Amino acid sequence: MICKLALEDGTVFSGHSVGAPGTATGEVVFNTAMAGYQEVLTDPSYCGQIVTMTAPMIGNYGINTEDCESGAVHLSGFVVREVARRYANWRADDGLGHYLQKNDIIAIEGIDTRALTRRLRQHGSLRGVISTEISDERQLIDAATASPVMVGRKLADQVSRPAPAGWTEGLPDSAGTPAGPHTTAPAVVVIDCGAKSNILRYLVSRGAVTQVVPFATSAEDVLERKPDGVLVCNGPGDPQPVVETIATLKKLIGKVPLFGICLGHQLLSLALGAETKKLKFGHHGVNHPVQNLSTGRVEITSQNHGFAVTEDSLKRCGAVLTHRSLNDGSVEGFAHASEPILAVQYHPEAAPGPHDSAYLFADFFKLMRGGCVT
Repeated sequence: MICKLALEDGTVFSGHSVGAPGTATGEVVFNTAMAGYQEVLTDPSYCGQIVTMTAPMIGNYGINTEDCESGAVHLSGFVVREVARRYANWRADDGLGHYLQKNDIIAIEGIDTRALTRRLRQHGSLRGVISTEISDERQLIDAATASPVMVGRKLADQVSRPAPAGWTEGLPDSAGTPAGPHTTAPAVVVIDCGAKSNILRYLVSRGAVTQVVPFATSAEDVLERKPDGVLVCNGPGDPQPVVETIATLKKLIGKVPLFGICLGHQLLSLALGAETKKLKFGHHGVNHPVQNLSTGRVEITSQNHGFAVTEDSLKRCGAVLTHRSLNDGSVEGFAHASEPILAVQYHPEAAPGPHDSAYLFADFFKLMRGGCVT
């Protein structure tokens, strides 16, 4: 089946369908990871996006249920150079093509993904449409230009849990790490703006009693749960329209230790009074170098975000910059000078390093015990 991808700038790529039939729009981005495609597909942060994988072959180790980051596939479309027709992995229980089809994801293969990636790097992330139904290229381009832009787009409400729930699953093959010497298990409330499951697994494996609440949960409802700490997690879209979570965080500052990851990093910054901006083509991949400014060490990190916090505005809010991207110099983390607040733009629960950033969960537990990380 013929499948086409059209961009708002008038570029059209024609290939073959390797997913479900249909038509979908979204912001076209590229991901530089050679592996981790299953985590990309199930990461709620990709809601509203058409993801291009830059590696030439995707799917060679299949799909397995244990590595999913959520209970659904959230992205709008998937673009690859070639899908592996045969996979080799003793843990796999499905192939990528069939997985895309049964989850109703429109996917295209057989196009020049290098040319597409170069265009996105030169011009920035572009709106696009992917379709097996529309053959008229003018109609496809018009559909791309009529689709919503990512700036100002609120998507957390589309991926957040509808009701509070507990979480008890830890990391695979982990007996759990004690919460700390002479302490009881801390209670952590996770504000779900699109939480990846591995974030929750890390908390449980370190001994936390973990509760997950919807993104619009009020500060009063959070505090009623008597948390020792609150983690605001990753998620899709522009952080500025997520006014419910920002309002909650403003009221929680000074009352409970806070840890922000990815979108949570941006929301905590906005709650403090800082500003965010749209990046040209975002950070999407598992090979992004970040420097820890307090130790000088470089961490190889997993990243997925299209917005960033502006450094000058963050410093005006009493925050101390702790991490910086070595690719473009953007803000990758901060701690507050006087409040128990810690946040990073990247994903410490992912493992490209493989454990370069796992210490951040230990730092959060230290904050909950009354320690300091600045």
